[in-house]
Amino acid sequence: MTEYNATQSKYRDRCKDRIQRQLEITGRTTTNEELEEMLESGKLAVFTDDIKMDSQMTKQALNEIETRHNEIIKLESSIRELHDMFVDMAMLVESQGEMIDRIEYNVEHSVDYVERAVSDTKKAVKYQSKARRFDVATTNLIWPPRP
Repeated sequence: MTEYNATQSKYRDRCKDRIQRQLEITGRTTTNEELEEMLESGKLAVFTDDIKMDSQMTKQALNEIETRHNEIIKLESSIRELHDMFVDMAMLVESQGEMIDRIEYNVEHSVDYVERAVSDTKKAVKYQSKARRFDVATTNLIWPPRP
């Protein structure tokens, strides 16, 4: 019987040491009296409560991290879309700038073309007038007017 009591006492001490280590791992410090009380009452639920609380806190932290990650992905997508819009805008501005340069060039040269057309029209009117006179003179030479 004494051997049984000794074995039971050793087992109790090993359990006590194991509980002490586990409590230290979880960050709780206890005295020998508290350990004895826990063993006597069988209230070892401290571990499961802490584990449950840690598990809930971990799940909550994971949910917050996942939510934040999803928001960051949405933000990244929005930034990419905005970047693409700016690139498109830059390309439009560049192409319209070239078009405006061509329009400006054509407008500047159209003034010259109009001036040249005006002078050519005046010359044409003079040539036409001279040609009529020449036709009249030639006609008079070929067919003299009848008296």
